[in-house]
Parts: sequence; C-alpha cells; structure tokens
Amino acid sequence: MYTPKGTLDRDAQLRQYAPLVHRIAHLMIARLPPSVELDDLIQVGMIGLTEALARYEPSMGVQFETFASQRIRGAMLDELRDADWMSRGSRKLQKDIEGAIHRLEQRLQRPPRESEIAEELGMTLAQYHETLARMRGTQLVYLEDLGSGKGGEEDEGFLDRYLPEDGDADPERILADQRMRAALVEAIGKLPEREQYVMSMYYEHDMNLKEIAAVLGVTESRVSQLHSQAVARLRARLREH
Repeated sequence: MYTPKGTLDRDAQLRQYAPLVHRIAHLMIARLPPSVELDDLIQVGMIGLTEALARYEPSMGVQFETFASQRIRGAMLDELRDADWMSRGSRKLQKDIEGAIHRLEQRLQRPPRESEIAEELGMTLAQYHETLARMRGTQLVYLEDLGSGKGGEEDEGFLDRYLPEDGDADPERILADQRMRAALVEAIGKLPEREQYVMSMYYEHDMNLKEIAAVLGVTESRVSQLHSQAVARLRARLREH
C-alpha cells in the first residue's frame, strides 16, 4: 500500500490491521475485571501496532501478523501492569479460593463441588458465586507473575520469559515452557466436564463468553464464573510444578 508519491501508506496499513488489535483486545478484556475499559486496551494496542509496522522487516523470518500480535499484546500487558488492574483484595480472594480447592482436593481426593468450596470458605453458595463474578479476569498468571523486569533475573517478567523479543529463543526457557504446558494439559483433563468445555472453547477455539454461553445454554455471567473457578482449580494444581 503506497501513496501517490510512492511512499508506504501508514494510515492504510493501520486500517488494514486494526481488526487484529480489536480481536486481541476483545479476547483479553473477557479475562479482566470490569474496571478495565476495552477502548483503553484498543488505544494501547494501536500504539503497539504502530511500533510493529515501524520495526518489522521481512528478513526476520516471521509473518507480520505474528510479529504484530506479540507487539500488540505486549503493549496491552505493559499498560495493565502499570495500572495494577487487579487489586490486592481481589488477589487475596483468588488465593483464598485456590487454597480452599487445594485443601479439599487433598482431603477428598477428587475435584470439590462448588457447594463444598463455598462451605470451606465459610460462604453460602450465592456468596461464592458472587465472589467468582468479582474474580472475572483471574488468569493462570497473576499481575505479580508478570513482574517488572527491573530487578534482575529473579524478577524477570512473564512476558520476557514467554514472549521473547524478535524471536529469540532460550532452550532452557522452551523446555520449562513445555513442562508447564504438559502439566497444564494434565490439569485441564482433571477439571469437571463443564469447566473443561469452557476452557477448551475459550482458549483453543477463541470463542467469547457470549458464544460459549449460547453453546452451554447458560448466561454469560455463569460462563465467567465457571472460567474463574476453572482457573483457580488449575492454579491450585500447578502449585506443585
């Protein structure tokens, strides 16, 4: 895409790849608390796209969309990290749920039911569901797991470990990632059936909450609860790895 003067038309390129920014933003927003604005993510993502257009070279050996996706996601994650989108209270609630699930699994030798988790937490089932709804945005990686990347290797951020710049690859990191992926696949296989469906549709098939709700015949809010609960179960299991 060139202008009449023969130079690259940057505006046309931004318009062409803007849907990629919107897609990534919509996928991320479903995992984030209501306090995070979609428009803010899109705005930051467009900045990431602009940087990708300026830095991309075909000689890198990767497709532009792959390169741009990393830049866009990286820009969004940096913004979330700077904003500290998940409050300490929310992180404590999430860890309390994980702890309850872990204790119950050790005691029962099976995945605990929602009513059992609620009882372990000293809540009614309705209160537990309300808590899960507030936990929208819980992920396998906490904000502190992302790290700041400023304190040496010990504080290296998740993005630095798993989305290296310009395609660099450290064999030790790749091996660690493969082990984590294998542990994650095993943990997902032990989730209750409905939660397995939610995780599969959300992460493997890139379906949004509305689409998953239609398939399962439940509300979007219920899908969000199931997602939050599934993530808590997975984090409780992955503590061992």
